[in-house]
Amino acid sequence: MSMRSPSAKLWLALATVYVVWGSTYLGIKLAVRTLPPVLTAGTRFLLASAILAGILGLLGRSLRTTRREALAAAGLGVLLLACGVGLVHVAETRIDSSVAAMIAGSVPLQIVVWRTLARDRVAPQTVAAAAVGLLGLALIVVPGGFDGGSAAVGLVVMLFASLCWSRGSFISRRVRLPADPFVATTYEMLGGGVVLVALGTALGEWRDLGDGALQAGPLAAWLYLAVAGSVVGFSAYVWLLGNAPISQVVTHQYVNPLVAIALGAALLGERPSATVAVGAALIIGAVVVTVRQEARPAPAGEAAAPVRAR
Repeated sequence: MSMRSPSAKLWLALATVYVVWGSTYLGIKLAVRTLPPVLTAGTRFLLASAILAGILGLLGRSLRTTRREALAAAGLGVLLLACGVGLVHVAETRIDSSVAAMIAGSVPLQIVVWRTLARDRVAPQTVAAAAVGLLGLALIVVPGGFDGGSAAVGLVVMLFASLCWSRGSFISRRVRLPADPFVATTYEMLGGGVVLVALGTALGEWRDLGDGALQAGPLAAWLYLAVAGSVVGFSAYVWLLGNAPISQVVTHQYVNPLVAIALGAALLGERPSATVAVGAALIIGAVVVTVRQEARPAPAGEAAAPVRAR
């Protein structure tokens, strides 16, 4: 099949989002083996922001926007990227990448909760699916949390990270951002990156960048996260939003955790417990039901909610 075929381009873009975003959990786990987690996340986003700005410049597209929109995007980046993704780097110093991916997979269900609390109109089937999925999330988090220790801290941090991402995704449609999604993302990554680097500096993480930290494997993982995870994956996602049915695009929300689980098992030897596996199955099943329900045409006069990029 020729790559000029629209369907070939669509499936290539989908495969890119599936594999690249699904593999970021593995990339984070490899990077934070020796690199300090907060600085790893912050410098990753600053590099990605610079790359996106450079690409936009080469394409003749201006980064100019109103001060209010730029600040809104940067502030959203603090919630989505500094808290929502940066803390994943911290969590994965203590928990498996596959467990982190399972918790992150519950984000669409958390958004249902935010919508319900905001008194949005939510279909009963969606609410029921979210309840089942959140039960699965409890099966993953609660037993480990009760065990105490380092893993418990990692689970709590990862849960907070997922809540930040879902909250940021929910409020993103209520703030005025730059019209060009690439411009908005450039400012979001800049805002999140600056805050993370400042936090890493305050925590003294620069002292952790000794000779033992700057190893080839973790550095390659860091570069992969910046270029593939943040630039390539997002570019493919934006292209899909403009060229594919939203019902297809949002399938990444349950494929990404499956990819992360498979990579964690194959390359890191991660083996989730039976309880965690049941919890993951409940989450993924609930997300499938939620995505299908939410992808149905909205009633007349009721707009469908936009989807934020990972």
